[in-house]
Amino acid sequence: MGEPEKAKGLAPKERELLKFVKRLTLEPAKTSDLDIEALRKAGWTDEQIFEAAFDTALFAFFNRMADAYGLGYEKSGWLPPK
Repeated sequence: MGEPEKAKGLAPKERELLKFVKRLTLEPAKTSDLDIEALRKAGWTDEQIFEAAFDTALFAFFNRMADAYGLGYEKSGWLPPK
């Protein structure tokens, strides 16, 4: 799903949300009012947009904390040995 605009099986509304989430993840400083307006035009409410931005930011925070504290999994995976 690296290219939301080419994602199959998604409604245009969902594609617009994925484009926003991708931009917020990879280029947060480039996020603008135009992005929010595009989401509103696609049918998302301000509450839904807030939730998407919040969840995206939260995942970024968790990933950065895990990276900072070396919370990676062992090469054998996260399941306990049998």
